[in-house]
Amino acid sequence: MDKHGGGGGDRPGPERSGSERSGADKPMHVVVRALSVLTHLSAYRQGLTLQQLHQQLEIPVGSMHRVMSTLEHTGFVSRSPTTKRYVLGQSALNLGHVEDYEPFVIQPPAALVEAERRCGESVVLTQLIDGRVVAVSIAGTKRPLRLFVRLGQEVPLHAAASARAILAYQDPAFVERLLASYPRASFTSGTVREINRLIDHLAVVRERGFDVCDNELDEGVWAVSAPVRTGAAGRVSTAVTVCAAWSRVADPADRAVAARIVLDAAQALSREQGYERAFAPDPTEAELTDLLAADVPPSADFSAPRPSLTGGDRP
Repeated sequence: MDKHGGGGGDRPGPERSGSERSGADKPMHVVVRALSVLTHLSAYRQGLTLQQLHQQLEIPVGSMHRVMSTLEHTGFVSRSPTTKRYVLGQSALNLGHVEDYEPFVIQPPAALVEAERRCGESVVLTQLIDGRVVAVSIAGTKRPLRLFVRLGQEVPLHAAASARAILAYQDPAFVERLLASYPRASFTSGTVREINRLIDHLAVVRERGFDVCDNELDEGVWAVSAPVRTGAAGRVSTAVTVCAAWSRVADPADRAVAARIVLDAAQALSREQGYERAFAPDPTEAELTDLLAADVPPSADFSAPRPSLTGGDRP
Protein backbone atom coordinates (compact mmCIF):
# COMPACT_ATOMS: atom_id res chain seq x y z
CA MET A 1 0.00 0.00 0.00
CA ASP A 2 1.50 3.33 -0.94
CA LYS A 3 1.10 6.62 0.88
CA HIS A 4 -2.16 7.28 -1.01
CA GLY A 5 -3.82 4.09 0.25
CA GLY A 6 -2.83 1.68 -2.53
CA GLY A 7 -5.29 3.13 -5.06
CA GLY A 8 -8.28 1.67 -3.19
CA GLY A 9 -9.42 5.00 -1.70
CA ASP A 10 -11.58 7.81 -3.07
CA ARG A 11 -8.77 9.74 -4.71
CA PRO A 12 -9.11 9.96 -8.49
CA GLY A 13 -5.44 9.44 -9.18
CA PRO A 14 -1.98 10.83 -8.54
CA GLU A 15 -1.98 14.16 -6.75
CA ARG A 16 -1.25 17.13 -8.99
CA SER A 17 1.52 19.53 -8.23
CA GLY A 18 0.69 23.06 -7.05
CA SER A 19 1.44 24.59 -10.43
CA GLU A 20 -0.68 22.03 -12.26
CA ARG A 21 -3.57 22.48 -9.87
CA SER A 22 -3.61 26.29 -10.05
CA GLY A 23 -3.42 26.22 -13.84
CA ALA A 24 -6.26 23.76 -14.20
CA ASP A 25 -8.52 25.57 -11.74
CA LYS A 26 -7.94 29.01 -13.26
CA PRO A 27 -11.00 30.33 -15.10
CA MET A 28 -10.75 30.56 -18.88
CA HIS A 29 -10.61 34.21 -19.93
CA VAL A 30 -12.83 33.75 -22.96
CA VAL A 31 -15.58 32.09 -20.89
CA VAL A 32 -15.37 34.75 -18.18
CA ARG A 33 -15.60 37.47 -20.80
CA ALA A 34 -18.57 35.88 -22.52
CA LEU A 35 -20.43 35.53 -19.22
CA SER A 36 -19.53 39.11 -18.29
CA VAL A 37 -21.03 40.35 -21.56
CA LEU A 38 -24.28 38.42 -21.05
CA THR A 39 -24.60 39.60 -17.45
CA HIS A 40 -23.90 43.18 -18.44
CA LEU A 41 -26.36 43.20 -21.36
CA SER A 42 -29.17 41.92 -19.13
CA ALA A 43 -29.34 45.41 -17.58
CA TYR A 44 -29.65 47.27 -20.90
CA ARG A 45 -32.95 46.83 -22.73
CA GLN A 46 -31.87 49.25 -25.43
CA GLY A 47 -28.65 47.30 -26.00
CA LEU A 48 -25.04 48.41 -26.24
CA THR A 49 -22.60 48.87 -29.10
CA LEU A 50 -19.33 46.98 -29.36
CA GLN A 51 -17.46 50.15 -28.38
CA GLN A 52 -19.64 50.67 -25.32
CA LEU A 53 -19.12 47.08 -24.21
CA HIS A 54 -15.37 47.45 -24.74
CA GLN A 55 -15.26 50.60 -22.61
CA GLN A 56 -17.57 49.46 -19.83
CA LEU A 57 -16.12 45.96 -19.43
CA GLU A 58 -12.52 46.98 -20.22
CA ILE A 59 -12.09 44.12 -22.65
CA PRO A 60 -9.78 44.76 -25.64
CA VAL A 61 -11.66 45.57 -28.83
CA GLY A 62 -10.21 42.64 -30.73
CA SER A 63 -11.13 40.18 -28.00
CA MET A 64 -14.55 41.73 -27.62
CA HIS A 65 -15.21 41.39 -31.34
CA ARG A 66 -14.38 37.66 -31.24
CA VAL A 67 -16.56 37.10 -28.17
CA MET A 68 -19.52 38.93 -29.70
CA SER A 69 -19.17 37.11 -33.02
CA THR A 70 -19.34 33.78 -31.21
CA LEU A 71 -22.27 34.82 -29.02
CA GLU A 72 -24.18 36.12 -32.03
CA HIS A 73 -23.48 32.95 -34.02
CA THR A 74 -24.87 30.82 -31.18
CA GLY A 75 -27.90 33.04 -30.64
CA PHE A 76 -26.93 34.33 -27.20
CA VAL A 77 -26.89 37.92 -28.46
CA SER A 78 -28.62 39.68 -31.32
CA ARG A 79 -27.32 42.74 -33.16
CA SER A 80 -29.47 45.42 -34.79
CA PRO A 81 -28.36 46.07 -38.39
CA THR A 82 -29.42 49.71 -37.98
CA THR A 83 -28.17 50.82 -34.57
CA LYS A 84 -25.35 48.23 -34.34
CA ARG A 85 -26.40 47.56 -30.74
CA TYR A 86 -26.32 44.13 -29.12
CA VAL A 87 -29.11 42.78 -26.91
CA LEU A 88 -29.61 39.38 -25.33
CA GLY A 89 -30.60 36.76 -27.87
CA GLN A 90 -33.18 34.01 -27.63
CA SER A 91 -30.63 31.41 -26.52
CA ALA A 92 -29.80 33.51 -23.46
CA LEU A 93 -33.47 34.12 -22.68
CA ASN A 94 -34.18 30.40 -22.96
CA LEU A 95 -31.82 29.71 -20.08
CA GLY A 96 -34.50 31.03 -17.78
CA HIS A 97 -32.26 33.03 -15.47
CA VAL A 98 -33.39 36.38 -16.85
CA GLU A 99 -37.15 36.00 -16.59
CA ASP A 100 -37.66 39.67 -15.75
CA TYR A 101 -35.63 40.81 -18.77
CA GLU A 102 -38.03 41.27 -21.66
CA PRO A 103 -36.36 43.69 -24.04
CA PHE A 104 -38.81 45.26 -26.44
CA VAL A 105 -36.78 44.01 -29.39
CA ILE A 106 -37.37 40.41 -28.28
CA GLN A 107 -40.93 40.46 -27.00
CA PRO A 108 -43.54 43.23 -27.28
CA PRO A 109 -44.80 44.48 -23.91
CA ALA A 110 -48.34 43.62 -22.84
CA ALA A 111 -49.58 47.15 -23.56
CA LEU A 112 -48.61 46.78 -27.23
CA VAL A 113 -50.31 43.40 -27.53
CA GLU A 114 -53.46 44.79 -25.90
CA ALA A 115 -53.48 47.80 -28.23
CA GLU A 116 -53.26 45.52 -31.28
CA ARG A 117 -56.08 43.39 -29.90
CA ARG A 118 -58.30 46.44 -29.44
CA CYS A 119 -57.75 48.08 -32.81
CA GLY A 120 -56.74 45.20 -35.07
CA GLU A 121 -53.96 47.27 -36.64
CA SER A 122 -50.16 47.09 -36.45
CA VAL A 123 -48.80 48.69 -33.26
CA VAL A 124 -45.16 49.74 -33.17
CA LEU A 125 -42.85 50.89 -30.41
CA THR A 126 -40.06 53.22 -31.55
CA GLN A 127 -37.10 54.52 -29.59
CA LEU A 128 -34.61 57.36 -29.97
CA ILE A 129 -31.13 55.79 -30.07
CA ASP A 130 -27.99 57.71 -30.97
CA GLY A 131 -29.90 60.40 -32.86
CA ARG A 132 -32.00 57.91 -34.82
CA VAL A 133 -35.53 56.66 -34.21
CA VAL A 134 -35.90 52.92 -34.79
CA ALA A 135 -38.62 50.31 -34.39
CA VAL A 136 -37.78 48.22 -31.33
CA SER A 137 -40.99 46.21 -30.94
CA ILE A 138 -43.98 45.31 -33.10
CA ALA A 139 -47.38 43.77 -32.39
CA GLY A 140 -48.47 42.87 -35.91
CA THR A 141 -52.01 42.53 -37.14
CA LYS A 142 -53.37 39.48 -38.94
CA ARG A 143 -55.36 41.52 -41.45
CA PRO A 144 -54.95 40.57 -45.15
CA LEU A 145 -53.97 44.18 -45.90
CA ARG A 146 -51.36 45.23 -43.36
CA LEU A 147 -48.35 47.49 -43.12
CA PHE A 148 -44.95 45.92 -42.80
CA VAL A 149 -42.41 47.35 -40.36
CA ARG A 150 -39.22 45.51 -39.48
CA LEU A 151 -37.50 45.39 -36.10
CA GLY A 152 -34.54 47.73 -36.20
CA GLN A 153 -36.00 49.71 -39.10
CA GLU A 154 -35.17 53.42 -38.95
CA VAL A 155 -38.03 55.88 -39.44
CA PRO A 156 -37.53 59.36 -40.93
CA LEU A 157 -37.36 62.04 -38.25
CA HIS A 158 -39.32 64.62 -40.22
CA ALA A 159 -42.05 62.49 -41.81
CA ALA A 160 -43.08 59.88 -39.22
CA ALA A 161 -45.44 60.46 -36.31
CA SER A 162 -43.50 57.81 -34.39
CA ALA A 163 -40.40 60.02 -34.56
CA ARG A 164 -42.05 63.40 -34.07
CA ALA A 165 -43.90 62.22 -30.95
CA ILE A 166 -40.45 61.68 -29.44
CA LEU A 167 -38.69 64.75 -30.84
CA ALA A 168 -41.43 67.04 -29.51
CA TYR A 169 -40.15 66.41 -25.98
CA GLN A 170 -36.41 66.77 -26.59
CA ASP A 171 -34.21 69.81 -26.05
CA PRO A 172 -35.08 72.34 -28.81
CA ALA A 173 -31.44 73.04 -29.68
CA PHE A 174 -30.78 69.30 -30.00
CA VAL A 175 -33.84 68.86 -32.24
CA GLU A 176 -32.83 71.73 -34.50
CA ARG A 177 -29.30 70.36 -34.92
CA LEU A 178 -30.65 66.88 -35.55
CA LEU A 179 -33.13 68.02 -38.20
CA ALA A 180 -30.55 70.27 -39.85
CA SER A 181 -28.15 67.36 -40.31
CA TYR A 182 -30.84 64.86 -41.32
CA PRO A 183 -31.67 64.13 -45.01
CA ARG A 184 -35.27 65.37 -45.14
CA ALA A 185 -36.45 63.53 -48.23
CA SER A 186 -39.83 64.14 -49.85
CA PHE A 187 -41.84 60.90 -49.68
CA THR A 188 -45.23 62.22 -50.78
CA SER A 189 -46.76 65.53 -51.76
CA GLY A 190 -47.69 65.99 -48.11
CA THR A 191 -44.21 65.56 -46.65
CA VAL A 192 -43.09 68.58 -44.64
CA ARG A 193 -39.37 69.24 -45.05
CA GLU A 194 -38.81 72.81 -43.82
CA ILE A 195 -37.20 72.92 -40.36
CA ASN A 196 -39.24 75.91 -39.14
CA ARG A 197 -42.51 74.21 -40.10
CA LEU A 198 -41.39 71.00 -38.43
CA ILE A 199 -40.49 72.81 -35.20
CA ASP A 200 -43.88 74.56 -35.24
CA HIS A 201 -45.52 71.17 -35.73
CA LEU A 202 -43.70 69.74 -32.70
CA ALA A 203 -45.32 72.46 -30.59
CA VAL A 204 -48.72 71.21 -31.81
CA VAL A 205 -47.73 67.66 -30.81
CA ARG A 206 -46.99 68.83 -27.27
CA GLU A 207 -50.28 70.71 -27.14
CA ARG A 208 -52.28 67.66 -28.28
CA GLY A 209 -50.23 65.00 -26.51
CA PHE A 210 -49.98 62.91 -29.69
CA ASP A 211 -49.04 63.19 -33.36
CA VAL A 212 -50.69 62.15 -36.62
CA CYS A 213 -49.06 61.23 -39.92
CA ASP A 214 -51.59 61.47 -42.76
CA ASN A 215 -50.21 60.48 -46.19
CA GLU A 216 -46.88 62.15 -45.34
CA LEU A 217 -44.64 59.09 -45.37
CA ASP A 218 -46.64 56.65 -47.51
CA GLU A 219 -49.62 57.34 -49.74
CA GLY A 220 -52.79 55.83 -48.33
CA VAL A 221 -51.35 55.34 -44.83
CA TRP A 222 -52.46 57.01 -41.60
CA ALA A 223 -50.69 56.74 -38.24
CA VAL A 224 -51.13 58.12 -34.75
CA SER A 225 -48.39 58.15 -32.12
CA ALA A 226 -48.09 59.06 -28.43
CA PRO A 227 -45.00 59.47 -26.24
CA VAL A 228 -44.02 57.09 -23.44
CA ARG A 229 -42.74 58.86 -20.32
CA THR A 230 -40.03 57.43 -18.06
CA GLY A 231 -39.31 58.12 -14.40
CA ALA A 232 -40.62 60.88 -12.17
CA ALA A 233 -39.47 63.58 -14.58
CA GLY A 234 -41.32 62.01 -17.51
CA ARG A 235 -38.36 61.82 -19.88
CA VAL A 236 -39.40 60.77 -23.39
CA SER A 237 -37.33 58.54 -25.65
CA THR A 238 -40.03 56.09 -26.80
CA ALA A 239 -43.37 56.31 -28.58
CA VAL A 240 -46.30 53.99 -29.36
CA THR A 241 -47.81 54.12 -32.85
CA VAL A 242 -50.84 52.61 -34.57
CA CYS A 243 -50.46 52.35 -38.36
CA ALA A 244 -53.44 51.74 -40.62
CA ALA A 245 -54.56 51.91 -44.22
CA TRP A 246 -56.25 55.28 -44.78
CA SER A 247 -59.46 53.63 -45.99
CA ARG A 248 -59.93 51.94 -42.61
CA VAL A 249 -59.66 55.18 -40.62
CA ALA A 250 -61.18 57.75 -42.97
CA ASP A 251 -63.97 58.51 -40.50
CA PRO A 252 -62.87 60.86 -37.66
CA ALA A 253 -64.67 58.58 -35.21
CA ASP A 254 -62.43 55.67 -36.19
CA ARG A 255 -59.36 57.89 -35.94
CA ALA A 256 -60.43 58.95 -32.48
CA VAL A 257 -60.71 55.33 -31.38
CA ALA A 258 -57.20 54.61 -32.67
CA ALA A 259 -55.81 57.73 -30.98
CA ARG A 260 -57.42 56.79 -27.66
CA ILE A 261 -55.98 53.27 -27.90
CA VAL A 262 -52.51 54.69 -28.53
CA LEU A 263 -52.81 57.10 -25.60
CA ASP A 264 -53.95 54.27 -23.33
CA ALA A 265 -50.99 52.10 -24.39
CA ALA A 266 -48.52 54.96 -23.91
CA GLN A 267 -49.92 55.69 -20.46
CA ALA A 268 -49.76 52.03 -19.43
CA LEU A 269 -46.12 51.82 -20.49
CA SER A 270 -45.35 55.12 -18.77
CA ARG A 271 -46.76 53.78 -15.49
CA GLU A 272 -44.56 50.70 -15.85
CA GLN A 273 -41.57 53.01 -16.36
CA GLY A 274 -42.20 54.85 -13.10
CA TYR A 275 -44.15 57.90 -14.29
CA GLU A 276 -46.76 58.65 -11.61
CA ARG A 277 -48.06 62.08 -12.54
CA ALA A 278 -51.38 62.83 -14.25
CA PHE A 279 -51.36 62.75 -18.04
CA ALA A 280 -52.10 66.07 -19.68
CA PRO A 281 -53.51 66.62 -22.14
CA ASP A 282 -55.69 63.52 -21.92
CA PRO A 283 -58.62 64.02 -24.34
CA THR A 284 -61.71 61.85 -24.33
CA GLU A 285 -62.76 59.91 -27.41
CA ALA A 286 -65.44 62.52 -28.17
CA GLU A 287 -62.88 65.32 -27.89
CA LEU A 288 -60.54 63.41 -30.16
CA THR A 289 -63.29 63.00 -32.75
CA ASP A 290 -63.85 66.75 -32.87
CA LEU A 291 -60.11 67.42 -32.96
CA LEU A 292 -59.37 64.94 -35.74
CA ALA A 293 -62.39 65.85 -37.86
CA ALA A 294 -60.48 68.90 -39.09
CA ASP A 295 -57.83 66.59 -40.60
CA VAL A 296 -60.28 64.76 -42.87
CA PRO A 297 -61.18 66.26 -46.28
CA PRO A 298 -64.88 67.23 -46.55
CA SER A 299 -65.20 64.98 -49.63
CA ALA A 300 -64.20 61.82 -47.73
CA ASP A 301 -66.74 59.03 -48.21
CA PHE A 302 -67.69 57.18 -45.01
CA SER A 303 -70.54 55.18 -46.55
CA ALA A 304 -68.48 52.16 -47.64
CA PRO A 305 -68.40 49.36 -45.02
CA ARG A 306 -65.17 49.27 -43.02
CA PRO A 307 -63.82 47.05 -40.24
CA SER A 308 -64.60 48.61 -36.85
CA LEU A 309 -61.88 49.88 -34.54
CA THR A 310 -64.10 49.76 -31.48
CA GLY A 311 -62.72 46.40 -30.34
CA GLY A 312 -64.06 42.87 -30.35
CA ASP A 313 -63.51 40.35 -33.10
CA ARG A 314 -61.36 41.26 -36.07
CA PRO A 315 -62.24 40.26 -39.61
